[in-house]
This record gives sequence, structure tokens and C-alpha cells, in this order.
Amino acid sequence: MNLKFARTDLSAKPKKVDVKKIEASVEKEGSVIYYFDRENSHKDLLELQDYFEEKGKNFYMSEVKFGLSDNEYMYQVHIID
Repeated sequence: MNLKFARTDLSAKPKKVDVKKIEASVEKEGSVIYYFDRENSHKDLLELQDYFEEKGKNFYMSEVKFGLSDNEYMYQVHIID
């Protein structure tokens, strides 16, 4: 499963990341916070949640709005070992 990180510039394209890289980061750090782009489907993020919860990790996800428009948001994901 590939997901897209949140953009750092509104005109830039989001960078892709594989779930295995996220998992390696969680194993190394113990607790990570990622921001994912609005182009990710909610279904994919729920699959990510299921993936980490099956491995015994705590997973918290929220939608973060950064503007007044309906499409100015990103997903915040906090994974704790």
C-alpha cells in the first residue's frame, strides 16, 4: 500500500511512501506522527489503521484543517508502539 505525505507547498506534488517504510520508522522511533495528504482515500487510511492495530500498535487519526476551504485539510496519524 502506498500513501502520500502531506504537501509542504500547495503547488507541489505529494511524496509517496510505502507502509513498510512507515513500519520501520515506528519500530525505530517507538512513536511517530505523520501528516498525509487529502488525496489519500479515507479507506486507505483505515486499512493502515487495521494494519498497525493487528500488530498491537496504538493508532490515532484526525483530520486537520488549515484553511477555510473544504479541501484545505490533511490527515494527522499518530502511531505508538
